[in-house]
Amino acid sequence: MATQAQQSPHLHLAEITAAQFIDIWKHFDEDGNGYIEGKELENFFKELEAARRGAGVDPTHATFKEKMKEFMANFDKNADGRIEMSELAQILPTEENFLLCFREFVGSSAEFMATWRRYDTDRSGYIESNELKDFLSDLLKKAKRNYDDKKLYEYTQTILRMFDLNGDGKLGLSEMARLLPVQENFLLKFEGINITVKEFDCLFTVYDKDGNGYIDEQELDALLKDLCDKNKMDVDPEDTKGLLGYKKSIMALSDEGKLYRTELEIVLCRDSTL
Repeated sequence: MATQAQQSPHLHLAEITAAQFIDIWKHFDEDGNGYIEGKELENFFKELEAARRGAGVDPTHATFKEKMKEFMANFDKNADGRIEMSELAQILPTEENFLLCFREFVGSSAEFMATWRRYDTDRSGYIESNELKDFLSDLLKKAKRNYDDKKLYEYTQTILRMFDLNGDGKLGLSEMARLLPVQENFLLKFEGINITVKEFDCLFTVYDKDGNGYIDEQELDALLKDLCDKNKMDVDPEDTKGLLGYKKSIMALSDEGKLYRTELEIVLCRDSTL
């Protein structure tokens, strides 16, 4: 979290590196909730305007407020009154913009889950630094971006620095999901589903009637509805951005329609140690 004593990172309009982008994001997203909003947003726009004009600006002036309104109309794509990481990436000219590159090829939560399954090769429940490196390498090749080993290492470390919240040198599912635009991050939407590993084991056993260690899509549908009822979540089962979309995202982890216990545990359990 940034404090008043910390010096603001240099906000300028020339091309910035990925590492500088992270410094700027972390400075202005003071509460770490994934948005620049409220006073954070005013501070960001004030410094952005100062960088553009080469002089200080008065945030109480009517002109400032009008320009800020125009700025939000241009860049706040989902019109929620705040700036998320993907929107900031389009405001600041970031060198080899790997965040936008990521979203170009992994734009939905279902695509994200399929990507997760592909790169968590040891099924540990984490994308470790070597797996993350492979993922970024493939991503940059798809985007036809030139890079060398040094740049790939920098991007890998930058992603870890941004999203590895507990500092263990690897990304859990919820950590890596922060690469998604906020409106696509189904894990954030369903934070209301809180379940322990012990509760999950009991629930999974109910639906895995033959005890073979996996459930199918229909069984997952029933399981999720039960969880929503238990957590008093008002979710439309046919809403593609609600329960239906959540189910589709989870099924992207399945192996030919078979969703195994360990993979579902990673998604649903907050205290999973997988």
